[in-house]
Amino acid sequence: MRRAPVTLPTAYLRPIADQVASSGASVGAWLRTSGLDPAALDGVDVTLDVGVFERLITSAIEAAREPALGLLVGERFVLSTHGIVGYAASSAATVRDALDVLARFTGLRTTLVTVSYAVAGRAVHVRFDGASALGAAVRAPVLEAVLLGIKNILDAITLGSCPVADVAFSFDAPDYAAFASELFACEVRYGQRWAGFSFAAAALDRPLPRSDRGAFEEAARICQRELDKLAASSSTAAQVRRLLLEKQSGFPSLQATARLLHLTPRTLHRRLVAEGTSFRGLVEEVRHTLAVEHLKSGRFRIEEIAFLLGYSDLSNFRRAFKRWESVPPSEYLAQSARPRELRR
Repeated sequence: MRRAPVTLPTAYLRPIADQVASSGASVGAWLRTSGLDPAALDGVDVTLDVGVFERLITSAIEAAREPALGLLVGERFVLSTHGIVGYAASSAATVRDALDVLARFTGLRTTLVTVSYAVAGRAVHVRFDGASALGAAVRAPVLEAVLLGIKNILDAITLGSCPVADVAFSFDAPDYAAFASELFACEVRYGQRWAGFSFAAAALDRPLPRSDRGAFEEAARICQRELDKLAASSSTAAQVRRLLLEKQSGFPSLQATARLLHLTPRTLHRRLVAEGTSFRGLVEEVRHTLAVEHLKSGRFRIEEIAFLLGYSDLSNFRRAFKRWESVPPSEYLAQSARPRELRR
């Protein structure tokens, strides 16, 4: 059975490239062993045949002369690496909310694994599945990178108040097992029937110090809408939409977007037309989505929203918004505020 291709943001490839470079190896030579041009790192998403992806990982381990490459790459992941999903998790009210976001929306960032969690007595088990579709040579480094990256998200949003008790991997213990325990700062068990980590259930609903309800709800809405659109749209429009959402201001031109996606402007235009949309239409759609969400959140003034969405003239933004919602943004804002005032 043919394995589905691997799709992931180049934000996840760059830490691998950085680790290869820090070892003194050539990033360009590493990429070319898998038939990739170094310009691939300048794009947004990359979709690779599974065999190519596996070769990319194994050649990185060889080039860096580092069997623990997965751990070192996972240690390089920061909240911003995970885009809008990381932003949503960082503003969650509780660990449960953050895990719900990761479980629902990890597919927006990568097709390599799925995330789920369950409460078992006094512990919460966060489980990572899907990596079994990869070859044995790359399964370990991929799981190591993902688990450590997500564990670091947990540490960051809780400021260390929700320590991971133990980590489980389904593969055998490597020679660098002691190093893994050092990076995870807990016991790491190998040869288990699952892959993931555990922490005390008492921390699951504890308020997080950096929670921002408005930011969380806004980011979660955007994630959900994008997940719905990804399910209904083909890859080119989805990639363009994701690029625009990640920029969120100063949207790139058609020419710049085509270059980021390694297409000619004519090819990008043709593919979007074939999918029943256009670059201008996607920009309009993303601007509309973000304008409404920003207004509902109450975090920005109308002038700030216009600037964030790339409007140099406030009147142009007002005209565009009235075209979208049939009312100017000030009236929309007043209508949105009335129900909240009535509830007070």
